[in-house]
Amino acid sequence: MADRTLVRRIAERFRAVNGDHRMTAADDAYVTAQFVPLESLCASLGRDPDTARRLMLGRLLPLPGYLRSDGAEMVPRDLFRLTETAGGSERLRAWFTAHWEDRAQGEAEWEAYLSGRYVCLHAVTPAHIRRKDELTAEITGALATARAGTADGTPEWRRALHARVDELDALEPAFTAYDRLRFGGPTSRDTCVDAPRALFPRVGPAA
Repeated sequence: MADRTLVRRIAERFRAVNGDHRMTAADDAYVTAQFVPLESLCASLGRDPDTARRLMLGRLLPLPGYLRSDGAEMVPRDLFRLTETAGGSERLRAWFTAHWEDRAQGEAEWEAYLSGRYVCLHAVTPAHIRRKDELTAEITGALATARAGTADGTPEWRRALHARVDELDALEPAFTAYDRLRFGGPTSRDTCVDAPRALFPRVGPAA
């Protein structure tokens, strides 16, 4: 039997981070397909869900990515992967932040990781986080150049743009309407995958 106090505290922490937005039936269906309830994941791994909740509240494990409308704490299937790679929850922060040369940036990414809001990646790892940031910056820069009228729009330019977009597409899931509410606007998929594909269709044999 789950400790209801821990469940309540997780829900309170989640809403403090994400706001109090209603999950629709479509949101629930998306989340159920992409994530797994914390209770089910722990049962499959022989772990205690209340211990996982204490780690979340103790800032040693990310919060759930979503709270489904039935209250289920929805987490990625590889929730414990980085903890195991780092050699334990007490070592995770140092292992994680060491992936950034800039200590302040590493700490900022750690905070983002703990928030559970890295639902923008199929697999949340420092390498994928860094690559996503690089790709979104490169794609945003390319689009800004095009808007300024300084991009030549050649097939080579478009192919380079689409190579970055395709790589980002492979890293990111589809997102759901709830994400646009909690993030306060378009997602990176909206701005850096769907938008460039619509603005600059593929050319040549790959079109």
